[in-house]
Parts: sequence; structure tokens; C-alpha cells
Amino acid sequence: MREKSFGNLKVYQNALELSELGWEIYLRLSQEVKFGMGNQFIRSVDSIGANIAEGYGRFHYRDKVRFYYNARGSLWESKHWVLLLFKRDFIDKETFEYFLSRLNRAGKQLNRFIASTGSPNDQ
Repeated sequence: MREKSFGNLKVYQNALELSELGWEIYLRLSQEVKFGMGNQFIRSVDSIGANIAEGYGRFHYRDKVRFYYNARGSLWESKHWVLLLFKRDFIDKETFEYFLSRLNRAGKQLNRFIASTGSPNDQ
């Protein structure tokens, strides 16, 4: 029997892709920007997938959903940081719009994933 893994979840795979895109942005930042905003940005982006993985490993519905909600919070935080990077001219408009569009798609997917998790009555 094949073990189910969070690595097979499309929502998690997309979170990993966001992390890779975020890392590409992070690497192009100056050391000064990396130290401040850059570190906050990459931590929030990486936290999306980390929270999905942690929630997947939880047994109880409420534990799972709490981490999935944390992932959604990290996604919104990532939107904040990428907007600031753009407004302060650390990334160009094309990079900003592409990354934001990927975050928006990931947010919709994450909302569908949370809704599909079930409810405490399903447990």
C-alpha cells in the first residue's frame, strides 16, 4: 500500500514553487535589503508550504485547519512584503505582478483545500 504524503498535494507543490520563485527574488536583493525586508519576505513565503506540511501531519481536524489557516496568513504576509519590495523599487513591475498573480492563484487553491478538509463532524 502506498503511503499518502503531503508532497503529493498540488497545493503543497505550488507552495514549493512559490518558495523557489521567492528565493530567486531574494537572491537579487542587496545585502542591506536581505537583512531587513528580504528575510521577512522569504520567511513568509517559505512558511506557506511549511504550514501545509505541518497541518497535513496533524490528526485532528482543528489542528489541521489551524495550520492551513496559518499558511493562508503567511500567504497574505507574502503579499505585503512583495508589495513593499515593489513600492520601494527593489523589484520591477513584471516580477511583482507575476509573483502576486501566483500568490493569488495559490490563495484560491488553498481556500479550496481548506474547504475540502472536512469538518469536525466528519472525523
